Order: sequence, then structure tokens, then C-alpha cells
Amino acid sequence: MRNHFKIAIACIAMTTFTSCYYDKKDQVYPQVAIPTCDTTNITYSTTITSILVSKCYSCHDATTANLSGGGILLNSYTTLKPYITDGRFINSILQNGKASPMPKNMAKLDVCTINKIVVWINKGAINN
Repeated sequence: MRNHFKIAIACIAMTTFTSCYYDKKDQVYPQVAIPTCDTTNITYSTTITSILVSKCYSCHDATTANLSGGGILLNSYTTLKPYITDGRFINSILQNGKASPMPKNMAKLDVCTINKIVVWINKGAINN
């Protein structure tokens, strides 16, 4: 009986001392900085044009539109506006199945970039 008592005490002690393990929260769960997406002051001339240049012009500028861009020219407000009006531009970048997904054969644009375009369109897609 005495041995059973000693074994029980030993088991309880082992469980108690080995089951509690304390980590430092910031070492186990490092803080990842989440970048903010500034959607204030979105303009065609600065924000949208720079997105088009970096993400769309490789296929949709004056020299490539007929070769690799399906004839769709997006190099000016005038050429972009019809695709804004009929919804093809936003549906393409949202890749929602309502238009050909863009950028073609590439990953979807990042959420911040898409949000900037959506904000601009929702504010009337002004040529500013």
C-alpha cells in the first residue's frame, strides 16, 4: 500500500511539474506587421495610372495591345473608360468569372491594389 502511495505521489508530481510550460508570447507568436492600405486621395493621374503601368501595360499599351492584349488598349483614360463603364475592367481584376481574369496567366492583384481601383470606380472613376 505504501508503494502505491509513493507511486501515486510521484505520478502527480511528474504531471504537475512537466505539464506546465510557459513561453513568451512574442517568441511563440511573433508580431507580423500588417501593411495598411491607404485609399484616401485616389486619383486617376497618380494612383490608377501607376497601377496600369506596372500591372497592365505589358499587354495593354499602344505597342502590345494588338499583339498580346486582345486589342484592348488601356493606355489612357479615354481608352480605359468603356471597360470601366461596362464592368469588364473591375470584373477582370476581381477574377470573379464575369470577364476574362487579369492579369492573364498571373496571380490576382493584391487586395490593396484592387481596393484602390474599387474606391476610384465607386467614386465615379473621375479623370483627375
